[in-house]
Amino acid sequence: MSWEAYLIFVVTTGVICLTPGPAALLIVAQGMSNGMRRSYWAIAGIALTNALYFALSATGIAALIVASNNLFSIIKWVGVAYLLYLGMSTLLSKGSAFSVSSDKSLAVSGWPAFWNAVIVELSNPKALLYFVALLPQFIDPAQPLGKQMLIYGASCLALDGLTYSLYAWLGSKTQKFTANAKFVKASNRASGGLLMLAGLLMAGVKRVAH
Repeated sequence: MSWEAYLIFVVTTGVICLTPGPAALLIVAQGMSNGMRRSYWAIAGIALTNALYFALSATGIAALIVASNNLFSIIKWVGVAYLLYLGMSTLLSKGSAFSVSSDKSLAVSGWPAFWNAVIVELSNPKALLYFVALLPQFIDPAQPLGKQMLIYGASCLALDGLTYSLYAWLGSKTQKFTANAKFVKASNRASGGLLMLAGLLMAGVKRVAH
């Protein structure tokens, strides 16, 4: 593994982590409702799921899932349905993980926030496609595989923690506005609409292998 390849991997992964998506939206909503510190439950859920995807990619299982039309379709359509459900719940302000509320007792935190994040990231096949399509390009077959996987895996977790902490911080900076009913209503409409849009876009995700 060369330093040049590693730096390209870090930059590429960092840019993808910073690109807004369902996971980033979840963290922003958590920051708005719970503050930055409590958002780390959701960040941990996303990081753990990405670690699982990384492990699957490293063992080749992820490639088999992507190559299997039935398995990939199940993952994709479950994700579409879940995102649409979350979007509608947020639009109606039912206290979902994405909802912003001035009532802190309704905020989703702790283990519920952790598992919500895990479900959101598991239901997004784009994360699976990312590891299947990107990771193999940086593996040097002439070098010890275990060492490379350890370095790339640790780097992915670190980038997840840094970028989603930034999203949590940005969300926490708007906490002072959550007492405003109009702001809360507008935020939930925006979050719900974006989630439903993400679900519709996910429906168009194609397999890497055919």
